[in-house]
Amino acid sequence: MVAGQIGPTLAGKHVILGVTGSIASYKAVNLLRALVREGAQVDVAMTRAAAKFVTPLTFEVLSGRPVAADLFEAHQEMKHLTLPERADVIVVAPATANFLAKAAVGLADDVLTTMLLAAACPVIIAPAMDGGMWTHPTVVEHVHTLRRRGVTVLDPEEGPLASGRLGQGRLAEESAILDAIQAVLLPRRDWSGHRVLVSAGPTQEPIDPVRYLSNRSSGKMGYALAEAAQARGASVVLVTGPTALPHPAGVEVVSVETAEEMSKALTMRLSWSTVVIMSAAVADFRPKHRAVNKLKKRDLTNPVLDLEPTGDILADLSARRTGQLLVGFAAETGDLLRHARQKLNAKGVDLIVANDVTTPGAGFGSDHNAATLIDRDGAISELGLRSKRRLADDILDAALRLARTAVRRPMTGEE
Repeated sequence: MVAGQIGPTLAGKHVILGVTGSIASYKAVNLLRALVREGAQVDVAMTRAAAKFVTPLTFEVLSGRPVAADLFEAHQEMKHLTLPERADVIVVAPATANFLAKAAVGLADDVLTTMLLAAACPVIIAPAMDGGMWTHPTVVEHVHTLRRRGVTVLDPEEGPLASGRLGQGRLAEESAILDAIQAVLLPRRDWSGHRVLVSAGPTQEPIDPVRYLSNRSSGKMGYALAEAAQARGASVVLVTGPTALPHPAGVEVVSVETAEEMSKALTMRLSWSTVVIMSAAVADFRPKHRAVNKLKKRDLTNPVLDLEPTGDILADLSARRTGQLLVGFAAETGDLLRHARQKLNAKGVDLIVANDVTTPGAGFGSDHNAATLIDRDGAISELGLRSKRRLADDILDAALRLARTAVRRPMTGEE
């Protein structure tokens, strides 16, 4: 099955496609066509605002089924109850900030939001909005609430918006929405039996009680890897430095701050794991002496920070492992392949994920990344710009291929 496409097993699946009042609602037409083409039975539920952008007749003709657009008309046939009872998944694309707010607090003032309260099936929401709305604290809180309840909320894409601004708010690509539907309706459990140890985020090395040395890592790549491995059946422990990210559902999370703390947490759980994915951006140096009290600017005429190297966690794990598959990361700013190969050999890992953090739209803090995978046999895979969640699945695919051909002990999770 090709990534980004839904296979013929959607035949017999019942999908409710919710459309809200966004300028991106026209994109829901193509999404509907793709679902129908792959055999799904699709019922469309629209908000009153959505009908201002695309008429219900368009969706009715393409789906071959009546559109639920009015709560009171739908109530006559109890569609707000009967449709979600039969649905395998509800997909809301596009979803406005207003819809996210209503869904998060449980308001049910139209046919679509009423369906959400009546549904027992999985829900996927693909937001679309303008300006800085996606990062507004209220929207962030609503998204966190929904994800905590188990709703799949996709991150919107970055790019030109309807207002002419550039920012994050574009509806996720159709392929990303289809991938999310595939993950819900056709879940992959190919990592069942594995115990995956993932590191993520930055470390913070204290200078004094209020200052520290760190880096720009957001932790998004590591969290995506933990989430993807768990979704594919693995037992996952995520050892994370300080981030602003919500903990992935179903994943055991161990929070640390310093490189030393991260090293101890990973070493302690190494024997438990069958696969280790070292995606954290660990500080290379730390202050040799940590001040007990806050350093005052007036007391420092020519401040000098005396540094010492931190431990090499990746090399240490490689030396200690007893058959675990080891995946490392190389964040570079130039000569990517040479540096990645050097790290692969020097650390003795099975797979290196190399990325150029200066690539526009990728790297630290972004929801997207591009990477080059180099394995222990020298095979190279170029992965262009894509969401970090999709890249996480690509990395897991490569790691699983290596695990299946490993000459070490079987990577089944069995003792």
